[in-house]
Amino acid sequence: FGTPITGAIFAMEVLAIGSIRYDAILTCLLAGLLSNWTALALGTNHALVVLPSGMAGGILPDQLFLSAKVALAAVFFGLASAMFAALTHWLGGQFQHRVANPFLRPAMGGIALIAFTLLLGTTDHLGLGTGQIQPGRVNIASAFIQDGAKPASWFIKTLATALSLGSGFKGGEVTPLFYIGATLGNQLAGVLAAPVPLFAALGFVAVFGAATNTPLAGTLLGIELFGAEYAAMFAIANFVAYLFSGHKGIYLGQRIAIPKPGRHNEPKGFSDQQKQ
Repeated sequence: FGTPITGAIFAMEVLAIGSIRYDAILTCLLAGLLSNWTALALGTNHALVVLPSGMAGGILPDQLFLSAKVALAAVFFGLASAMFAALTHWLGGQFQHRVANPFLRPAMGGIALIAFTLLLGTTDHLGLGTGQIQPGRVNIASAFIQDGAKPASWFIKTLATALSLGSGFKGGEVTPLFYIGATLGNQLAGVLAAPVPLFAALGFVAVFGAATNTPLAGTLLGIELFGAEYAAMFAIANFVAYLFSGHKGIYLGQRIAIPKPGRHNEPKGFSDQQKQ
């Protein structure tokens, strides 16, 4: 994604909820920088979205009012990430329990996904959702413009991706989370009378940060991708979404080092679902 600092912090933050591995700080930084430089040397071009300046308002009352809207939207970003993780893990458990043959699971999931797509009559919710804006099509880029997403785009993408991952297809969680967050942010901007590009960007980073329980990495992702002007908004969105996303993120190997505020009865270590 062209975000080496985010990658370094993510690697330090993702292993355990509430704990950062500072002993790996130099190793992670070198890995992030060297891998990014290598990708650039090989000719990789990273997409860059430039947000319009001044969307936060010039005076303090406007900024405070927008911050309140961001915090409210972040509640839904956190709940959306929790839904994605819960549905993915539940479908994975159902496929394992009901289909003994591991090779048959992705075949059945693929058939179900094809039927689901034919029923919808669109392929907008398949794949990574990247690419250029096309008239009448929904993808990550279109979510940054007015009417660039449909009310159910984020939910349909959640179902399609959870079905794919739950039936045994591996990889591909992160970019779909960007799609889910950006399209949800697009819709919440309309409801809250907020700037569409900004809220699409907030959803883009906050749903990812909440689903992986890495709010610091999510904040830095917003800064590296979209610029530092809205750094405070990225922090609000990620931190609030983190509080509402629960402990069961998309990575079952993630431990609980320090429970989230208000959830101190959550046992440390691996949750029951993670142990399974």
